[in-house]
Amino acid sequence: MDWPSFISYYEAKNTSPAFIPVLKKTKLVESTNEECVVLCENNGAKMLLNTRLSEIEKSLAEFTNKKLRLIFIPKEKKQRKESVPLPLIEFYGAKEDIIKKADLQSRFTFENFAVSPSNHIAHAAARAVADKPGHAYNPLFLYGDVGVGKTHLSQAVAHRILDGDVKKKVLFCSSEQFTNDLVECIREKNTQQLRKKYRSLDVLIIDDVQFIAGKNYVQEEFYHTFNTIVQKGGQIILTSDRPPKEIKELENRLSSRFSGGLIIDIQKPDFELRTAILLIKAQERKIDIDMNAAQRIAEKIKDTRELEGALLKLLTISLSSDSASNKISIETTERELKKRENSILNKTSPQDVIRAIASYYDIKPSNIRGESRKAEFVRGRQVVMYILRNIMKLKLEDIAYILKRKDHTTVIHGAGKISTQRLRDNSFRQEVDGIIESLGLST
Repeated sequence: MDWPSFISYYEAKNTSPAFIPVLKKTKLVESTNEECVVLCENNGAKMLLNTRLSEIEKSLAEFTNKKLRLIFIPKEKKQRKESVPLPLIEFYGAKEDIIKKADLQSRFTFENFAVSPSNHIAHAAARAVADKPGHAYNPLFLYGDVGVGKTHLSQAVAHRILDGDVKKKVLFCSSEQFTNDLVECIREKNTQQLRKKYRSLDVLIIDDVQFIAGKNYVQEEFYHTFNTIVQKGGQIILTSDRPPKEIKELENRLSSRFSGGLIIDIQKPDFELRTAILLIKAQERKIDIDMNAAQRIAEKIKDTRELEGALLKLLTISLSSDSASNKISIETTERELKKRENSILNKTSPQDVIRAIASYYDIKPSNIRGESRKAEFVRGRQVVMYILRNIMKLKLEDIAYILKRKDHTTVIHGAGKISTQRLRDNSFRQEVDGIIESLGLST
């Protein structure tokens, strides 16, 4: 069977591009009249592809005119050559000790990183840095919102470098830790100790580097640390919630250094990626979860850091039920997600909604409750109406009272107008959904 031709066929007819970059990296390794075995990049890719397995199999049946079962398998890790025992004088400790000393999380590897269009460029860049540290992109600057995988990806680079050479001096630390170390060394009048610790590194990863901004002496020390590591061929990786040019009070020379490598924006994970992340976390913890349940959780919970908490909570509930099963079913998931939604609704007040929307549109809450017909005030007022009515399910009369409207027909008109515009304008829909998500509510 011509697998590359099938991928082209699937890409042409598929409306969701989330799987195409991952699917293009697969290879057909075995084909029979009943099934096809396909090799994919890693376990994360396998999890992502399996979220749409039935859809891909359906397209494959159309392409081949026969029903075939698809089996995705990850590439086996290359076996490292058995290392020759080092003399005791050069003993570097067990791999686990090295990882701990470098302050790395053992699970933050490339194998456990799910790839999708929102992060595949960052993933490719990180792999390139891991293969040629100090040469590919230096520094590698990853930025994005909380929970998009910046820390995971930066640590995955460190793990891969240590896999190749355990003698490499690698350190992952927050900008706060760097600051604290500097303050402590100043207090003890021993800044040489700090320089010995940081400037001798082969790989330095600074998490949340934006927090060094405005701290003059910290920036001064980090500037020289940065230069020393790079000049001797070491690798710098930085993570932040914003690009260098948007970090206020960051010295120009540091901003220039940060911009001298590769800067990548990692977008928030889409539904497919959140599902894959959830499945990976379930596999790590040996939790059996129904695919429909995983998709339902990913649909309702947008924050990736909440996914693992939701997973563990559902496992606890499943184990404590009458059946005492370690499998998370769709029934248990639906029930608990409904409880979660009700809890959030009870905690979110109409005033919270008004304040959030006023802040988003840069207007005052009083403008939303007022009579002015300015376009930006009307827009904010109608979005409030939509959320209070369609998301929080408040009564029309109550909404009219909260917004100081004469009667509820204004609320019907305002909420209806937003509903219609969301259907017609994808950009506007994302705008409104973003506000709803920021309130912890579900669309």
